Amino acid sequence: MNATYLAYLIFAATVTVLSFETQGDYSEDYKQELKPRLVVLTDIAPADVEPDDMESAIRLMAYADMFEIEAIMTTVGWNCDPYPEEWSKYLDQVVEAYGKDVDNLKARSKQKGYLTFEEESWRQPMGYWPSVEYIKSRIMPGSHRGGIGVVGEENDSPGSEFLISLALEDDPRPIYVAAWGGGNTLAQAIWRMKQRYSDDEMQTFLRKFRIYTITDQDMKYDMRMNRAYSSHQWMRREFQDDLKFIWDENTWQLQCELGKQHWNKHQQYIQNNSALGRIYPNYKWGVEGDTPSFLYVMPNGLSDPNDPHQANWGGYHTFGLSPDEQTNAWTSWEPMQKRITESYKKRFYPDELNDFCARMQWAQDGKGNHNPEVYINGKHSSRPLVVKVKAGKTLRLSAKQSKDADKDKLTYQWWQQPEAGSIGKMLTIIGADKPVAKVTIPADAKGKIIHIVCEVHDNGPFNLVGYQRVIIRVQ
Repeated sequence: MNATYLAYLIFAATVTVLSFETQGDYSEDYKQELKPRLVVLTDIAPADVEPDDMESAIRLMAYADMFEIEAIMTTVGWNCDPYPEEWSKYLDQVVEAYGKDVDNLKARSKQKGYLTFEEESWRQPMGYWPSVEYIKSRIMPGSHRGGIGVVGEENDSPGSEFLISLALEDDPRPIYVAAWGGGNTLAQAIWRMKQRYSDDEMQTFLRKFRIYTITDQDMKYDMRMNRAYSSHQWMRREFQDDLKFIWDENTWQLQCELGKQHWNKHQQYIQNNSALGRIYPNYKWGVEGDTPSFLYVMPNGLSDPNDPHQANWGGYHTFGLSPDEQTNAWTSWEPMQKRITESYKKRFYPDELNDFCARMQWAQDGKGNHNPEVYINGKHSSRPLVVKVKAGKTLRLSAKQSKDADKDKLTYQWWQQPEAGSIGKMLTIIGADKPVAKVTIPADAKGKIIHIVCEVHDNGPFNLVGYQRVIIRVQ
C-alpha cells in the first residue's frame, strides 16, 4: 500500500459510532466509505441527433470523485439500432476534456497524486478523482443491436463479458447499471451466465446488480410501445425475484423539462466553463434526460439506493405493475407515484443544479465552494444513519457539529419523508429550522420505522446543500 493510498483511506474513514442514551441507540458501525460501483450504458450521439447523453457524460465526469466508474459502454438506443461505432468518439471527447480539468477538480478534495493503476482498478475511496488513463481503460463497446431477439450466441461483446467479470469479483458492493440507452448488454451477460453457471450461482450473480433504465430504449423509437421486443421485459419477467429493476418513465422527463426551464443557468455557469463546459452541447429535446440514472446512486447522505422508496435526486419509486402492464418493477408511472416523484424532483432540482454549477467552477478555476458536511449527534455518513428509540420517548437530533470547509454560515431544515417509513402519519418536528430538533415517538409506534432528513445549506456561492437521512427504528 503506497503513501497516497494510505492517505486516502484515512481521508475516507468515518467516525466511530457511539451510543447516547438520550439521543438514541445507533446500531450500525460506519466504517471506511468506498464509492458506489457504477456501469453506464450510453447511446451517446452527435449533438444534432441527440445531445443529452453528451450532457450527462459531462456531468458524470464532474462527479467522478463520488462514483467508482467501473465501465462506460456504448450501446443501442432509440435513435441508433444498430449503434454506429463511430459515435463513440463523442465519449472520447468527454474523457479528453476531463483529462484537462482533473487537476483543478482534484483541488476540491486536496488530492495531489493518483493511486497506482492496480489500486484504481480495485476499490476507490470516496473523494478520489481517478486518472484519465483509468477512465479510458473502462470505455468499451456493449451490445450494438437491440431487442431480445438478438440475445444469444452472436451477441457477446466486451461489455457483456466485462459485466460478468465484475460480478465475479470478491467485492460485496452492488453494481449499479445506469441504462441511458438499451439494457441489452446486461441481458446478454445474464443469458451467457445461464449457459455457464448453476441456478444458485446465477442467483448470486443477479443479486449483485441493480439496473435503472431511462424509459425502454432497447429498440427504435417508432416501435417503443412494442414492449415484448425489448430485452428489458425478458429481464423483468424471468428474474423479478433476484434482479432489482427500476424502470423510470417519469423522473427523466422532469429532468428534461426542468433543465429547459433553467437553461439560462446552464449557459451562464456550465457552458464554456472549463474544458468540459466548452463541449457541453445545447439541448434538442430536453436537458440531461439520462442524468437521473446516476443521481439516484449519488452518495450524498440523502438516501440508500438499495431502497427506491427513499426519495433522492434520481426520483421516488414503488414496486408494482410496470408500464408494459405484464411485468413488475420499481416505477413511478402511475398517477399517485408520479405526483409524489414530481414534488420531490421539483424540491431537489435547484440544489442539484447549483451543485453541478459549483463543480464546474472548480473545473474552471481549481477553487470554489464546498458542500456542508452534516453530522447528526456526532455521526456522519454518505448512507442513512440508523437509530433505535423506544416508543413514547422524545428523540433529540443535533446537527450542531455539522461542518463547512469554507466556514460559511449554515441554515437547517428537518423534514420527514412519510413514503419511506411505516409510521403512517406525519410527526411534529420541534425546531425544524434549528440545529437541534426533537421528535416525540408515539406510544403506539412500536415496530414502526420513521425517516427524517436533515438538510443543511451554506451561504456561500450557489448555496450548496448537504444531507443526512436518519432512519428511526422504534423499539
